[in-house]
Amino acid sequence: MSEQIARRRGGTVWALVITSVAGFMAALDNLVVTTALPSIRKDLGGALDDLEWTVSAYTLTFAVLLMTGAALGDRFGRRRLFLTGLTIFTGASAAAAMSTGINALIAARAIQGVGAAIMMPLTLTLLTAAVPAAKRGMAYGIWGAVNGLAVASGPLIGGSLTEHVSWHWIFWLNVPLGIALLPLARLRLAESHGTGAPLDVPGTVLASGGLFGIVYGLVRGPADGWTAPLVLTGLFAGTALLAAFILYSLRAKNPMLPMRLFRSRAFSGINAASLLMFLGMFGSIFLLSQFMQGVLGYSPTEAGLRMLPWTGMPMLVAPIAGILSDRIGGRPVVATGLFLQAAGLGWMAAVVAPGVSYAAQLPALIISGVGMALYFAPAANLVMSSVLPKEQGIASGANNALREVGGALGVAIMASIFSAQGGYQSAQAFVDGLQPALVTGSAVVAVAGAAALLIPRRRSAQPARSASAEGVTSVLEPAAR
Repeated sequence: MSEQIARRRGGTVWALVITSVAGFMAALDNLVVTTALPSIRKDLGGALDDLEWTVSAYTLTFAVLLMTGAALGDRFGRRRLFLTGLTIFTGASAAAAMSTGINALIAARAIQGVGAAIMMPLTLTLLTAAVPAAKRGMAYGIWGAVNGLAVASGPLIGGSLTEHVSWHWIFWLNVPLGIALLPLARLRLAESHGTGAPLDVPGTVLASGGLFGIVYGLVRGPADGWTAPLVLTGLFAGTALLAAFILYSLRAKNPMLPMRLFRSRAFSGINAASLLMFLGMFGSIFLLSQFMQGVLGYSPTEAGLRMLPWTGMPMLVAPIAGILSDRIGGRPVVATGLFLQAAGLGWMAAVVAPGVSYAAQLPALIISGVGMALYFAPAANLVMSSVLPKEQGIASGANNALREVGGALGVAIMASIFSAQGGYQSAQAFVDGLQPALVTGSAVVAVAGAAALLIPRRRSAQPARSASAEGVTSVLEPAAR
């Protein structure tokens, strides 16, 4: 179905609302449970290892199945699979809210991750089909702002609901949203497909197995120990399977993820930047939220509110970043945002202390927030514009998968640095571990900025012309592939 038909049936505004809310739900559940763990343990029981699995179960299935969800959408219909993923996610959220035991909650969280993995990459593909090429930057800006807010505000929302209502409501929150979105998506989104090639079963098995091994090792390493047999097996087997996936994809006729996409400097550059950005950002948020609560003595709600200059900034700046990317290209906006994020983390590393005032932290939080906001919208635009329209589904899935791996890797690396240099024994010990971890996060995000500079500059404006036989138009194109 052409882009013009998709817009005529759905409309830009409806597509933006539906995909942004769905993306918010999926991204929010990455971190929303973290601040509710003590209350969950009090109600449902379970050992510390069981509580960690309420977080890990979602992360595992979500990260592992993102590329599979995108591939299934390309093959069987993106709207159809989006509705399937949304239904699974909504039902699993209700099951999690009604759980009467820790094992039932872990199972519901794993199924939530399955639904989110099917739904999340298709939000960007469906939005792209519904928005005119000249306005995609602004649309991606709003979509990125909502998703960025969800990622960063998960601890605040989880803490506030747990503190003032009940931990059950961190899951009940998804149910009315999902029920409202289902008929809207059915009526307002147009169906579309990818290349029409048969589903790549061997590639799907290899990619899913490889991602499972690596993500399992990363999320369980800090808790179980990096030399634990299952952790080492996951890391080595996952790496081997991904290597096999790459070799297979180089030779396959219709691979799940064509390796030729990585010949594009635009595609390779933005994916490298995304992985490194999430590595540095996720690990930093993970530790800073604990610093504000454990060292500075704020409640979960108070800590979340004080982080709003960072976590809430995408809502204000990302739409502007999207407009800028339409006018000057995404490369300079993304690179500027990443370097600002790196500067903000470096500033925070320089000022953190057991008794640091909020005023001393505020400039670092604002700089980091602006940087994160400048990254989200143009990054989405760069990913989708770096491939052909029929390949946008799998491109979105691959980018989301790399971001999730980056986030898991960031928490693992930051936690390891923190444990090696400090710990939870005292406020000073926490700061001793936090500072080198933040310095590492800053350096990694700066490298992400350098990776973004590898993306080709955009050519000057050209008259609109057909980008493919499917009728998708593009006013501006990358300077090189």
